[in-house]
Amino acid sequence: MATSVLLTSLLATLAAAQSLGTTPEVHPKLTTWKCTNKDGCKENKSAIVLDSMAHWIHQKNDTTLGCGNWGSTADPKACSNEQACYNNCVMEGVNNYADQGVSTTGGSLSMTLYGKNGVASPRLYLLAEGEKKYELFKLVGQEFTFDVDVSKLPCGMNGALYMSEMEEKGGEGKLNPGGAAYGTGYCDAQCYVTPWVNGLGNIKGEGICCNELDIWEANARATQLAPHTCSKPGLYRCVGDECTKTGVCDKNGCGNNPYGNGEKTYYGLGKDFKVDTSKPFTVVTQFPKNEAGELTSIVRKYVQGGKVFENAAVNVTGAFDDAYCTKQNAATFMNLGAMKGMGQSLDRGMVLAFSIWWDEGGFMNWLDSGNAGPCNATEGDPKVVTKVEPAPAVVFSAIKWGEIGSTFMAAKKHVHWGRDE
Repeated sequence: MATSVLLTSLLATLAAAQSLGTTPEVHPKLTTWKCTNKDGCKENKSAIVLDSMAHWIHQKNDTTLGCGNWGSTADPKACSNEQACYNNCVMEGVNNYADQGVSTTGGSLSMTLYGKNGVASPRLYLLAEGEKKYELFKLVGQEFTFDVDVSKLPCGMNGALYMSEMEEKGGEGKLNPGGAAYGTGYCDAQCYVTPWVNGLGNIKGEGICCNELDIWEANARATQLAPHTCSKPGLYRCVGDECTKTGVCDKNGCGNNPYGNGEKTYYGLGKDFKVDTSKPFTVVTQFPKNEAGELTSIVRKYVQGGKVFENAAVNVTGAFDDAYCTKQNAATFMNLGAMKGMGQSLDRGMVLAFSIWWDEGGFMNWLDSGNAGPCNATEGDPKVVTKVEPAPAVVFSAIKWGEIGSTFMAAKKHVHWGRDE
């Protein structure tokens, strides 16, 4: 769910390209940490890159023309075949990320909905040291931790941190020289059609599918954790019925939402909630495995004010595992691989993505309204959102991953569902 309206509403006139222009790409630096229980956490010199479709794209011989529209094939006049796309289409670098609503300081990443020219709704990926490849996360038997500030995300907003089974080099090759360094190669479980597939011209109008793990989709009022499995490994080009809800990928996912699980005062804005979203907090996600090395469940913890909070209603719903997903009627997730399948994707490696967006069509009701959260059906209307918060923003920081127990300080006091100990 992390990209549905973000892409359709903002990228309608943009496209990626293969040949590179004269404007250089200048990535904001972001410190991250890899951790072990023995040696603690050591710094990485990471960086971030905007999705290729947020770059300026123009035809080589006419800078007023693009090379394709969202939801369709590459422009057939410019892209009769993949080679023609490379010859005719140019992607410029981004040398001022602040214009796109993005800034970094040390280990902190700030994203605002608005950029220099209005709504930017940026989507970013984490680059490994050297800035030529994506950081590839293999998290089975590991944990992933970050701090987040969602206080400027009212009803209807979504500040997302998630993973997709993109290729490490972003499809870099002869006809896609930019690769990961220019944000190419995106895919997710929604199987959208875009003008480009892994940086190559999408001549046949195929959907772009891959496993997706929504570690964090949230605003100040509600949050959801949701794995989305696919029956095909890696980036897969779908056609016809394969791209639909009954196709190769689980579009809805198996969702775990505190409010939806019946814990109405667990997560929310103010001191009356266990996790107070008016202040920053730490999100810990663990991926335990069995003796066969297979992912068995996903464990969520929060840290705030010196306390470690176990996931909401864990004593009522049990672990976030296949049994939980079966009870949630997540049949597609179960049929397309379940936790084992999600773990296999994590074993192959997934790329970390960040986004901030609003939902012009559905007002983000699936995340924070009805059974999912306390917002009413129209609070997520962008016209209402901007009255509540003129400058929606999210801050992600202190991104760490490594052995279970190594990425956060286990506080002396744990808070479980309904009791302290």
